[in-house]
Amino acid sequence: MFKFDDANLYGKDAMDTLLKSYSAATKGFQAIASETADYSKKAYEANVAHMEALMSVKSLEAAVELNTSFAKSSVEGYLAELNKLGEMYSDFAKQTYTPAQAAATKAAETVKSNVAKATAPAAA
Repeated sequence: MFKFDDANLYGKDAMDTLLKSYSAATKGFQAIASETADYSKKAYEANVAHMEALMSVKSLEAAVELNTSFAKSSVEGYLAELNKLGEMYSDFAKQTYTPAQAAATKAAETVKSNVAKATAPAAA
């Protein structure tokens, strides 16, 4: 049965859960933003280096070969970064959801216990 004296405890537990979830979300967003910024910087530097190399090429064949190898390495790097970011988002979601999942499990157990207590005298 719900006791008004326990309301403060439930509110504190809910706030603690919310703060844990918020902390995990903040850390996750910071990690993702940092990774995205690092990749953007590396990609920009690679593009600049490619343009410099392309400007120094003497023949059309060499330019096509250089462009082809750059395009291949750029796509491979991009796909690798997408996989890494996908894993980061997945971990982020799990870490953010874990505190709420624990609180929901605890609440379900409390409700189940209270229902069992309330129905025990009626069954007898």
